[in-house]
Amino acid sequence: MAGGGAAIGVLALQGDFAAHAAALERLDVAVREVRKPAELEGLDGLVIPGGESTALLILMGADFPPALRAFHAAGRPIYGTCAGLILLAREVLNPRQPSLGLIDVTVERNAYGRQKESFETSVDGRLGDEAVPFHGVFIRAPRIRRVGPGVTTLATRGGEPILARQGSVLVGTFHPELTGDLAVHRYFLRMVASPQSPALDPDGQTAIGAGGSPR
Repeated sequence: MAGGGAAIGVLALQGDFAAHAAALERLDVAVREVRKPAELEGLDGLVIPGGESTALLILMGADFPPALRAFHAAGRPIYGTCAGLILLAREVLNPRQPSLGLIDVTVERNAYGRQKESFETSVDGRLGDEAVPFHGVFIRAPRIRRVGPGVTTLATRGGEPILARQGSVLVGTFHPELTGDLAVHRYFLRMVASPQSPALDPDGQTAIGAGGSPR
């Protein structure tokens, strides 16, 4: 089985969490919709879906950020798409807003334009040892404007990163869950099966912004 007995959570406060859950279930994974911090307990990995990042920040309240930091500090993988990427980034632009700072990237919100500028395209990425073509849907997508030295770019479009990883955190600017292509979800499950320690910043501390704000 692709899931290997893993239990994966999908943050189900807002956005397209149901599409991620359906993609994971196609890979024979036990999926739990997460609406309370306590529901992170016992999970092997977590997906933070696309949606509206400011709405997600409000809905998370004061309790979710420390719970997500603890989940990350325990080395359990997290995959963020679109708004999920924005929440996980070290720095957010257009406008600036708080974020968890769990991956050393700078991201610009809505950088491809409004809803009418949304598009779908094929992408060549490197998910492991081989180049892998996969499909992505970009809806009011953010752009990754900077990647830190500890971040690996896994796929690009027009020379810009669209899929990146640092330690146990995977982020993408697009929505693979809205296609029939499971390549990125399979890659995330391989991360879950072989977890790495959380990435460390140059000071030797886990790369998490203090107080929920980007550093």
